[in-house]
Amino acid sequence: MVMDNAPDTHRILLAEDDTAMRTYLQRALEKAGYYIESVDRGTAAVPLLETGNFDLLLSDIVMPEMDGIELAQRCNEVSPHTKVMFITGFAAVTLKASREQPDAKVLSKPFHLRDLVLEVERVLQGEVKASL
Repeated sequence: MVMDNAPDTHRILLAEDDTAMRTYLQRALEKAGYYIESVDRGTAAVPLLETGNFDLLLSDIVMPEMDGIELAQRCNEVSPHTKVMFITGFAAVTLKASREQPDAKVLSKPFHLRDLVLEVERVLQGEVKASL
């Protein structure tokens, strides 16, 4: 779903391999006023990041082909202004993400959509540094 692309609308690239979760997150973020482009794997996200058109990469960590940490590293190379936020259901993966991408926010599943939108807002406003 494409929203009107007003200059003040933040653009988020969502990378999530679970179809139901991706749809759920996309709808919630669109409802909150964000423009969302979503993909089902990290390798599909890289060419989109290379356009430099995204304010935030919101990525699951555990995905096939390219995990979220690798994707974030590529994002840092090709679109350094794009902020990174991870979502994951695995505590051990959360610790690895915090080590590998110390400036990225990690949100652990399960979470309430209200919390997701709040954290996305904080990351985009630059109010959040990495935390567990």
